[in-house]
Amino acid sequence: MKKQQTIFLLTLWAALTLAVWLHPAEDVSQAERRTLAQMPEFSLSALESGQFREEFEDYSLDQFPLRQGFRTLKALFHTQVLGMRDNNGIYLTNGIAVKQEYPLSEASLDAAIRKFDAIYEKFLRESRCFFAVVPDKGYYLAAPSGHLAMDYDALYEKLGAGLPWAEQIDLRRCLTAGDYYRTDTHWRQECLIPAATAICDALEVTAPKAADYSEVQADKPFYGVYYGQAALPMEPDTLTWLENETLRQCTVYDYETGKTGSVYDTAKLTESRDMYDVFLSGARALLTIENPNAKTDRELLVFRDSFGSSLVPLLLSDYARVTLVDIRYVSSAKLDSFLDFRGQDVLFLYSTLVLNSSSSLK
Repeated sequence: MKKQQTIFLLTLWAALTLAVWLHPAEDVSQAERRTLAQMPEFSLSALESGQFREEFEDYSLDQFPLRQGFRTLKALFHTQVLGMRDNNGIYLTNGIAVKQEYPLSEASLDAAIRKFDAIYEKFLRESRCFFAVVPDKGYYLAAPSGHLAMDYDALYEKLGAGLPWAEQIDLRRCLTAGDYYRTDTHWRQECLIPAATAICDALEVTAPKAADYSEVQADKPFYGVYYGQAALPMEPDTLTWLENETLRQCTVYDYETGKTGSVYDTAKLTESRDMYDVFLSGARALLTIENPNAKTDRELLVFRDSFGSSLVPLLLSDYARVTLVDIRYVSSAKLDSFLDFRGQDVLFLYSTLVLNSSSSLK
């Protein structure tokens, strides 16, 4: 019996190894949004040093046949059989994927406050400044589902005390859990009229009205970043953006590429790993939106993370120019090399996720 078991295991191991060798290698995991390991180059020196073995193990794991199916089975075993409350830090509640963000990092928040304060002192003392925090889904879903979450009240209180030069705009009552994608980090643009209105009211500009926009839907399902990370069965989202003539006539200048494009980059729906990149072409260090139909000659400067990509188009009505700055990709100390600071309205728009992990801010 023991001999038969040994033969079976050896046969299974050989079959799986052969399957890995014969299975066409994939370059990218769309579900995980990452590059997969490729077959390592063989050499005697790599074999002797153990490098080939290590790289081949990575290759075998990444290129394993039916790998995504096995990831899902593993996730279901962990959550349904072992009773684990999350998989890879992601939990599901009412079909919504949520990243467990706990605890509040006081050190990270302090670092973010110091960074924003330095920007204000160097560039913005002549500007009206505002700060709006984007709560992550855990703010609405963690407590009702019995999961841990950061101390959101402490975060808001600390920001208010640490940034006395900025008027705080509280978006918490403007949003619900349903205003976020079920499979992704981000919020849904078609649900942001209340949040955009709160910001516009504070800025004293014309607020958007739902009747002024038409909804456009992507023609394929949207699988957000949590879909791949959780590896749990989830229905995909529908990605929708709001369009009108003003937005169609706006132009967007990208300082990195030197090219001018549109507010919505629909090519990203097929070219990018992340369909959310349709909003202002995704992650960009510096962008300027020119609005030829602006009701005033006012300008707005927005320091933001990726949540700003879908919100800022709803703030454009009165502004002739809106500049977006993502200091995760450009050093804040060198901004005057690119931008002319001349007393524009200034909005800091950051998610709790970035504030609680602010080491990416430069």
